[in-house]
Amino acid sequence: MVEMTVDSVRVNLISPSRVVVLKEQQGPRYMAIVIGAAEADAIAVKLQDRPVPRPLTHDLLRNVIETCGGAVQQILVTRLVESTYYASIVVELNGRQIEVDSRPSDAIALAVRVEAPIFVDEKVLDEAGFEPDQEEVDGEDDESEREPIPDEKLKVFKEFIDQLDLDDFGRS
Repeated sequence: MVEMTVDSVRVNLISPSRVVVLKEQQGPRYMAIVIGAAEADAIAVKLQDRPVPRPLTHDLLRNVIETCGGAVQQILVTRLVESTYYASIVVELNGRQIEVDSRPSDAIALAVRVEAPIFVDEKVLDEAGFEPDQEEVDGEDDESEREPIPDEKLKVFKEFIDQLDLDDFGRS
């Protein structure tokens, strides 16, 4: 397992969904996960330390876990199957560790609230992770010198694009 941090939450320009970008804590790789608007807002609200008048769903989940005497230990992104990520929330309760199945977006929204570490399985990161070119990071990208990205690195994005319904574009 590779420890990751939340780098950012971004708008996906191809569809109405959002993307959470994770960064390898001790390395150069990033990984993007398409998430819903509500989960993106929940993550962004906490990352920006914005106050909310009432608990959001992920605040409620944290409160329930803590009220029952539990503590979130870590978040695990464990699998990637046909562009769908799978995750678990590891909770310690009464001296036992319990893994609870979760969508990665919900698990990450909870993780930022309790400051739990986020881990991604090495195989998932190998399949879906990417390293930006240094020029892209520095803002000096020269497209004429880019090498093509191998198809295996683009597989997740191609599957996502293939699932889009082009008739939905332009509708409000």
